[in-house]
Amino acid sequence: MSATPSGPADGLVGTDQPVVEAVQITKRFGSTVALADAGIVVRRGETHALVGRNGAGKSTLVSILTGLQAADDGAVAFDGRPAPPLGDRDAWRRRVACVYQKSTIIGSLTVAENLFLNRHARSRAGLIRWSRLRHAAEQLLAEWSVEVDVRQPASTLSVEQRQFVEIARALSFGARFIILDEPTAQLDGAGISRLFTRIRQLREQGVTFLFISHHLQEIYEICDQVTVFRDARHILTAPVAQLNRAALVAAMTGEDVTMPEAEHRPLPADAPVLLSVRDLVTASGAELSVEARAGEVVGVAGGGGSGKVEVAEAIVGLARPAGGTVVVDGRALRPGSVPDALDAGVGLVPQDRHREGLVPLLSIAENVTMTVPDRIGRRGLISPPRRDALARDTITDLAIKAAGPQVPVAELSGGNQQKVVMGRALASDPKLLVLITPTAGVDVRSKQTLLGVVEEVRRRGTGVLVVSDELDDLRICDRVLVMFQGRVVREMSHGWSDNELVAAMEGVDLHHV
Repeated sequence: MSATPSGPADGLVGTDQPVVEAVQITKRFGSTVALADAGIVVRRGETHALVGRNGAGKSTLVSILTGLQAADDGAVAFDGRPAPPLGDRDAWRRRVACVYQKSTIIGSLTVAENLFLNRHARSRAGLIRWSRLRHAAEQLLAEWSVEVDVRQPASTLSVEQRQFVEIARALSFGARFIILDEPTAQLDGAGISRLFTRIRQLREQGVTFLFISHHLQEIYEICDQVTVFRDARHILTAPVAQLNRAALVAAMTGEDVTMPEAEHRPLPADAPVLLSVRDLVTASGAELSVEARAGEVVGVAGGGGSGKVEVAEAIVGLARPAGGTVVVDGRALRPGSVPDALDAGVGLVPQDRHREGLVPLLSIAENVTMTVPDRIGRRGLISPPRRDALARDTITDLAIKAAGPQVPVAELSGGNQQKVVMGRALASDPKLLVLITPTAGVDVRSKQTLLGVVEEVRRRGTGVLVVSDELDDLRICDRVLVMFQGRVVREMSHGWSDNELVAAMEGVDLHHV
């Protein structure tokens, strides 16, 4: 179904004033045009989706809507009034707040200290009045139905709890317009359901949301309107109910995009076993035994608390298991040793690219070649031309959007950063490729590229282990082991239905309901 684009640039004055209106916004960084005559209108009470491929201009728009950067051209208004000067941070906080994918909560402080950072109640002598601070924090969380102990260190909070604390902190300034940047990227199915319930409750209390996500099914579940950006420009704004998924993807990409699925050719009878995991037990008690043969793609699925990530991290050495053995191509791996796994021929895309996958201030070339110094130098000396040549090949092969190999990865969009992580995993020509939630927080085109890599490497005889709860990730698998509460409860061959797999991940047997 097609939808008539409703332009966001109809002027700043109207009878039904939008919560925020950005009109004809242009922003350049040197020769790069980040936004070109773009805009958005968000009306009171909406949950309005902003979608687009990585690099489409979403992050730049958010930085302008939150007063972190000024537009080169165009105007922003809140409730029909021009946005405050950039230097008036308190005025911006009263109008808008953003809960980022990467939390701004300070783990070494308590929840109460985070809620009122730099706003502590003080005595006449300038001392912090801790009892008053904690009481105010308890009142604030109670007002917005956030059930968290204000005395606990913020480092002990779950991802979901940190998000709710950040939302409550934003509301305490008076803001009733909240931007949620990839809020579900690190949540399991149950956490996403609770988040959406909370969003609906807050909407009833007068809060408006701008919802940024690469998970299109979530747009249809929680959002009323959707705005699409592509190549720095506004493409369309339409009611979600009037825009089918094919039309939405086409608007985001400019073309039709189909996610890859496994080509299910039977494995040769003599295909060797590349991965053999026997009686693996993690520190949390999760258990796994599995084999993967050359050219086979095996999935490990499960929701939060299933143990899927823990067993994957134990396999590759990111965590030391409590028991069991991991053998790669006949070589037993040393428990808890990433270097030993890499030396044995394991390529890894970890769950958290920010914490485990990248060194942000280093270049694309330095990140891609970090684990293969022997390929780019001799006797401990790195050859910059060899390093850059390998990185250029990776940029081309994975369609990384960057000016060249010397660009710091911190300057890349999330999808392109994930491609750099994948490039490093492939740089050693691994025998076994382990992908842990490989497409979390990336756009549809980047997802297609990342999953397409799996088909390429399997044809070369690489074994692949895909650990995820994303259905698109799991469709490329020949078979999927489903974990629930630390145990494998089912093995599903290719051809499973979405309902079957999701039910198994939730511990439900549809044949015995």
